[in-house]
Amino acid sequence: MRIGSATVISLLSLPVSAHHGIAGVGVAGLNGPGAPVESATSTVLPEGNVLAYLKMDEAQYETYDWAAPNAEYARYTMLGLGYGFTPWFSAYAFLPYNEKIDEAGGQSSRGFADMSIMGQIGFKYYQGFSLIPENESLDDLEDWHFSLFGGMTLPTGDANHRLSDGTIDPGKSLGFGKPSFSLGITASKVLTERLTVNFEASTLRFQEYTYDDGQKMRFGAENRLNAALSYRGWTLPEKMFRLDPVLEVQYLSLGRDKENGVGATATGGQILYAMPGVRAYWQNMSFAFGIKKPIWTDLNESDQQQGAEGKEEYRLIFSASVLF
Repeated sequence: MRIGSATVISLLSLPVSAHHGIAGVGVAGLNGPGAPVESATSTVLPEGNVLAYLKMDEAQYETYDWAAPNAEYARYTMLGLGYGFTPWFSAYAFLPYNEKIDEAGGQSSRGFADMSIMGQIGFKYYQGFSLIPENESLDDLEDWHFSLFGGMTLPTGDANHRLSDGTIDPGKSLGFGKPSFSLGITASKVLTERLTVNFEASTLRFQEYTYDDGQKMRFGAENRLNAALSYRGWTLPEKMFRLDPVLEVQYLSLGRDKENGVGATATGGQILYAMPGVRAYWQNMSFAFGIKKPIWTDLNESDQQQGAEGKEEYRLIFSASVLF
């Protein structure tokens, strides 16, 4: 059985800004496998198709008397385009807009950040490894699917963005100053008629950059291990609509930042997030929503950190995509 009318949409984890958020959508198809809300998936774009993508990630932070004025919230908005060059290779470009907002009396920043580009190679395993073929049957989609992806940011944002008091805060700048690099692998498997499991392992590395005020910063490496279980819930074939509950677990290990070559206090650590959510498919579109909360943390100098990963009250994740 060929999947002629099923829509397939895939997007990979990408850096948005230093200590930030990631973008991801998955598979859209009434009869195909499920997909995570945020983690990277193994599905590539169909050859010759274009994907338009929007993601919003809003983090509301815990606040403390000692940190006043606190970082109140951060909102990361990302626009993206993808193209399927072959049945097994897709490429993407993204433009993020970041807002890092402090309480009254603090220093907020807003603006477009570094663009990102990424490539993804999809392959599968059935009696050996092979690249994704032009067409797959529903039975073929039950095989193990994998992908390798890699990308980089381009220094298009203003790394030397000055706050209202004239200072430069690398954590609130609009760029890294130099390219950063990401690399990862995914694995996906249809477990039953309704259940799909998805795994991702990825890393993001930064370079040291010297700002206009003379300070040097190298953000700590980010390593991720994600797992997601999606359930094919409600399908209305006559409306071309499907709604899937999704449960995602994400582990994030942050290296310590280095300021002027020395490890920075109150940076880095380990976080485990849980995110229940839903993904809806309608015609050639996909929508996802999730609420992400830290359920375990081991942060360096945790009592001195505020406004960082692991210190959120919660994060709201929303994405929408359409395939042409």
